[in-house]
Order: sequence, then C-alpha cells, then structure tokens
Amino acid sequence: MTALREPRVFIISGPSGSGKSTLVKKLLELPGTLLSISCTTRQPRSNERDGEWYNFVLPEEFERMVQRGEFLEHARVFSRHFYGTPRRWFEEARRKGLDLVLEIDVQGAEQVKLKMRDAVAIFILPPSRQELEGRIRARGTDSEEEIARRLDRARQEMQCFTDYDYVVVNDDLDRAGREVQAIALAARCARTRNEDRIRQILDSFGG
Repeated sequence: MTALREPRVFIISGPSGSGKSTLVKKLLELPGTLLSISCTTRQPRSNERDGEWYNFVLPEEFERMVQRGEFLEHARVFSRHFYGTPRRWFEEARRKGLDLVLEIDVQGAEQVKLKMRDAVAIFILPPSRQELEGRIRARGTDSEEEIARRLDRARQEMQCFTDYDYVVVNDDLDRAGREVQAIALAARCARTRNEDRIRQILDSFGG
C-alpha cells in the first residue's frame, strides 16, 4: 500500500485588516490546496455563515474538544474568545493528498511550527498604521474601543514577524496575491519534499 503523503502546511497570519483572508483565497486558487476551517467561541458576524470560514461553537463544547485533544492548535485571542484548528483537517488533507492552508494568529502559528517544523509561515503586513486603521474603519463594524484594541493588537502581532519564513506587504492586492502563490509553489518544489520522486527519476536512468 502506498504511504499517505504528508501535507505541506501553509500558515497565513497578520493583523486584523491586513487582508490576510483575501490572500488566503488567492492561495486557495492553486490546485491541490485545502482550507482548514477554525473553530471559535465568538458570535458570527452578520455576513458570516457557520462552516464557511469558521465553525461557531459554545465555550463548553470548545473546552470538551480541548480535553479530547481534537485541536492542532488553540489560543485565546483579545483575552476574550477562543480559536482552534481541528486536527481532522490535517488528516483530511493527508487522505486526499492536498496541502493545508491555515489562517491563524501568531499564538497558533507558534504552536503549529513547534509541531511541524517544515510548515511554511507567511506573515501579512499592512503598508502603514494609517492604512490599517482606514481599512478597519471602512468595514463599519467596530466601535472606537474595538478599533483601538485591534490597532494595539496589530502592533503587538507585528513584532512577531521574525518568527515567520516570509513576509508579504499587502499594499497592492494583485502583487501580494502573486507573491503568496509564488511562495507556495516554491515550497512545493523544495528538494527535501521531493527526494523520493527525484530518486525514482534517477533510478529510471540506472541510478
């Protein structure tokens, strides 16, 4: 029986308003990719549907999932709500022979990198604080207190960029989209990920 191929894991992180969700969509345009849908204890926003980008669960159910060891990573964000990546998405990616895309915060990314050293971590930066604030305000969904909290959180998160393999500045969406796709394609071509296939080709030439 052929061994299941370990999925290449792509981590996308960045502050709220950096455009990371849009760039995740760009990454998912590549064939052979699967989105990991996170669980969260926060309430869905008016434009969100359960099971599309998040599965919304009660805090008690989230805690039960933690106790059962169902998360690849989990963290409390903004000291209020919990988010977690169910392990089942990694198992599904392995079963289907796909690469897995995680949109997670810096706490979750740190946990995943400790468990999966070859995961490719990409941090999305806004071009400036002013631009980030403008994007958050344009959504029209946050109070002044929430905007201030998000900007402070962004400042803290951006200090973690050195923990990532790549940084993409999202000042031009088309260019940034091409860059995250290029990173993924280059990672797929890494020698260490393809040694079995390379050896098969060399063997076909007699070694």
